[in-house]
Amino acid sequence: MYRVRGKPVMETLGTLAQIPKVDDARRLAREAMARAAVSKEHPTEAKRRQQREEAERHREAERAVLSSLRAVAERYVERYAKRHTKVTTWKEVERQLQVDVLPTWADRPITSITRHDVADLLERIERRGSPVQANRQRARLHTLFAWAVREEIITANPVTNVDKVVKEIARDRVLEDNEIVAFWAGCDELGWPFGPLYKLLLVTAQRRDEVAGMRWDELDFEKRIWVIPRERAKNDRSHEMHLSDLAIEIIESLPRQSSPLLFTTNGERHVSGYSRSKAALDRHMGIDDWVLHDLRRTATTGMAKLNIAPHVVDKILNHVSRTIRGVAAVYK
Repeated sequence: MYRVRGKPVMETLGTLAQIPKVDDARRLAREAMARAAVSKEHPTEAKRRQQREEAERHREAERAVLSSLRAVAERYVERYAKRHTKVTTWKEVERQLQVDVLPTWADRPITSITRHDVADLLERIERRGSPVQANRQRARLHTLFAWAVREEIITANPVTNVDKVVKEIARDRVLEDNEIVAFWAGCDELGWPFGPLYKLLLVTAQRRDEVAGMRWDELDFEKRIWVIPRERAKNDRSHEMHLSDLAIEIIESLPRQSSPLLFTTNGERHVSGYSRSKAALDRHMGIDDWVLHDLRRTATTGMAKLNIAPHVVDKILNHVSRTIRGVAAVYK
């Protein structure tokens, strides 16, 4: 017990277990009173000040460690993306950072990145013929820098005032019957593994990475069902897909490997590198004004032509909204 600025103060020095000797307690009490006499500061206020100073020193140390864009990007993936997004999402974020961002900015201090740097980067992506990819990269960078602002690594997001590279228009491309014939023959020419993979995209109407990541233990041949687990489904909800005779025929024609994956060349990860195989397929077809996602739209439109009820189509597509829209809204 002592006084600070004329007001009584009771300071707790510790428990008996922490300070078993009376002499130690008296020494600590004298030191506490001496500090208060010199600083004229209440001990509670002093502790809070020390905590604030310690927190600021910690933040300064963090900022020193996270000075480069590479360090911030790695921390962002580990502490934010992996915790708040699906595996496929954060892996794609990580891959795109490695492809387009880090080769240019890796060793630059993150505080030196300006809106002009961001605009230049997006322009380079656009010039190589990927304007939509530039928009996607803009969105990824905006999220990364917004996280860095919240973490007090930087004070402003340099992406905020950078416009999208191109205004995106919803696609309505659907393959005509003759194009489907050319597609099927092209897949035969393409062969394993992308040929049968692309055929399944059309006959199941499921998403590219869901089909590419198909596992043998997800398939029930007796019930003719494929169950896509929630961790692999885009909407974070498991999906039970009934397989047609044609889908079963394609799957049963695939080579059985020791890997649990159907479409793998190394046994550990499903195939990727779709651009090269798609280009080869385009050459076989003699058609190149389409993308893989158009197969999902084509299947949906085909179901509409067969007068399959919209709510059934919606279920097949594993939509959450129960409203036919987007890829499912193109009927003929």
